[in-house]
Amino acid sequence: MAKATVLDWLLEDEEPAMRYLTLRDLLGKSESDPEVRAARGRIASQGWAADILARRDPAGWWVHGENLYRPKYLSTNWQMLVLADLGLTRASVPVRRSCELWMDRFATRGGGVGGNSAGTPHHCVAGNQARALIQFGYADDPRIRRTLDWLVQSADPKGGWSCFGSGRNLDSWEGLSALAAYPRSKRTRGMVDAIDRGAEFFLERELHRQGDRYAPWFRFHYPVHYYYDLLVGLDLLTGLGRGDERRLRFALDVLRKRRRRDGRWNLDAAHPDVEGPTARWFRDHPKDRPVPLALEPPGRPSKMVTFRALRVLARVDGIA
Repeated sequence: MAKATVLDWLLEDEEPAMRYLTLRDLLGKSESDPEVRAARGRIASQGWAADILARRDPAGWWVHGENLYRPKYLSTNWQMLVLADLGLTRASVPVRRSCELWMDRFATRGGGVGGNSAGTPHHCVAGNQARALIQFGYADDPRIRRTLDWLVQSADPKGGWSCFGSGRNLDSWEGLSALAAYPRSKRTRGMVDAIDRGAEFFLERELHRQGDRYAPWFRFHYPVHYYYDLLVGLDLLTGLGRGDERRLRFALDVLRKRRRRDGRWNLDAAHPDVEGPTARWFRDHPKDRPVPLALEPPGRPSKMVTFRALRVLARVDGIA
């Protein structure tokens, strides 16, 4: 499949979210372009986003209103993360109402988001939620600014973050992703420093060097939820302008080798894609095992994975 044909595949009318993202990020068209506006206008009524919105309760939640985090990955928190990636914004009344419910229920005592029932912020939740809300159009909301300030304050002085007190690690990428999504013109000096130190943490490890080789990091997924893999790392670091870094070569080599002969990439697995102690824990606690949220069938060519891979290569090479 030639490059033009792969782009034609991503531009198919049946999935307007994918068409919109491809026009914007791979073909460089502006938001005011008629094709971009037309595609974006259909996201809520056709395709993946429409399917998700069809499962939404009119009160703004998914599955039930008592807990917006569980069950994984069917409840409100997880649906909202995907809708943000698909290009919907607060301009949509249902999305805006769900955003306000989400922020209210995950509010922290400090006035930010990403908190637990006691109002204590949690890194992974705060990072994911802040990133998604910025994508939804809430960059100027004071709740987002307070969350980003907390992410700066909670970062390790040597760079990176930690979830559940596990020590800074590659899996804790969400805080960096939220700061990366925040407009450059609005970033404080503290945000810039946290980004630089966080990026260096990942680069020092070449996006993969942390203990024994962990196979799920070498498989490509979507949605990523709070999981990490090499494509997550590449998309984040190249989006931060580090595409010319020699320390990305290992991960980029993996990405290029995984490209199919027809120019596309597969969705390798749906989360939870776990091995080792985590897999054993799920076997021992089957009721706690999440239900995968997959937009596309694993083991087949994926529009979302292909789009993200081409976006990485476009940033690195100037061409996909």
